[in-house]
Amino acid sequence: MVQRPAGFWIRLGALILDGLIVGLSVLIVSLLIGIDSDGQSVFSGIVDILYSLLLPVFWYGYTVGKRICGIRIVKLDGSNVGFGTMLLRYIVAGFVYVITLGIAYIVSIFMVAFRQDKRGVHDMIAKTYVTYEKPVETNPYQEA
Repeated sequence: MVQRPAGFWIRLGALILDGLIVGLSVLIVSLLIGIDSDGQSVFSGIVDILYSLLLPVFWYGYTVGKRICGIRIVKLDGSNVGFGTMLLRYIVAGFVYVITLGIAYIVSIFMVAFRQDKRGVHDMIAKTYVTYEKPVETNPYQEA
């Protein structure tokens, strides 16, 4: 069940922040190690994929931009996302956006903006949503 879904504008803000963070980081690193513009594009693509796939898995559904905005990705049951879920959300959904020539992406924007649960095509594919709910912190030393 969807709890406190995050809407279009806050998600767009988090996406812009993530783009700035990844873009500037890639630019600085590639300048420091002397990667040319073609290599920089490849390097940027690899970093973006790894950032989008792995960071939410290891950081309770957050990326840096989402953390700053106070939102995170969760499964429909409210549990944390795993690697398979993020593959569906990022790679498979990206493939759907490409094969529909961007039409599914535009539909997804409208879904996030106007649906009550604020879930886009990528959320439907991966059975996820973006929420303001904080992760449940567990203490391994606490007795049950």
